Amino acid sequence: YVVRQLSWEHGHVLCASVNYLRTVSLYVSTNALLAIAIDRYLAIVHPLKPRMNYQTASFLIALVWMVSILIAIPSAYFTTETTLVIVKNQEKIFCGQIWPVDQQLRYKSYFLFVFGLEFVGPVITMTLCYARISQELWFKAVPGFQTEQIRKRLRCRRKTVLLLMGILTAYVLCWAPFYGFTIVRDFFPTVVVKEKHYLTAFYVVECIAMSNSMINTICFVTVKNNTMKYFKKMLLLHWRPSHYGSKSSADLDLKASGVPATEEVDCIRLK
Repeated sequence: YVVRQLSWEHGHVLCASVNYLRTVSLYVSTNALLAIAIDRYLAIVHPLKPRMNYQTASFLIALVWMVSILIAIPSAYFTTETTLVIVKNQEKIFCGQIWPVDQQLRYKSYFLFVFGLEFVGPVITMTLCYARISQELWFKAVPGFQTEQIRKRLRCRRKTVLLLMGILTAYVLCWAPFYGFTIVRDFFPTVVVKEKHYLTAFYVVECIAMSNSMINTICFVTVKNNTMKYFKKMLLLHWRPSHYGSKSSADLDLKASGVPATEEVDCIRLK
């Protein structure tokens, strides 16, 4: 649709469904990142407070989805197909949100609400959380003589800080062009109407925004954490020779980690 033809040919129902599900997934990604930031803040900055239990975690996940589903309802209701004349005798069908002229004020209010709730608010909150986490992990002095194990723990802390800052930076870089383009398009329409490649620019910035979910997954998986630990454990259990059968799982975990067991626990606790 986007790369080859730039024209929608799949009907109104599928058009509304695709736009709605896409919008929900984007909001879920944003709200999940916000929930993770708050959870890490509570776990690292206030380690003595009780961690969330299974019921609280389930409620938080349900809340993330419910908020995203409710906020995205207008995107499905106002999604429609519109025929655009690109050049003479060449028409293309655009699938997207088109609000009636008499509801432009409501649309702008809705967009500003979403902009504040799904971008400005999360960015400010995550910045404050990760700044406080960075202060706790990076600048907090480690008591006692700095042995090799302590130096490894410090390197693990710095790696965690870089990961958190990278996730926040990627989020801002991916979503800022999307919201910036939308603001210019909706509040200053005369600027983009004259542009020949308006639709192409729209899909490019939208693709950049959606790529944030992929970037987050890569960051979480590639950095050494529980995901990579258990992935290596699964590979060892599947491919290990028969003479490893007498060895304990703790020995296999130690070989997979490549660092002392206490250091591995410290790194996981920090994250």
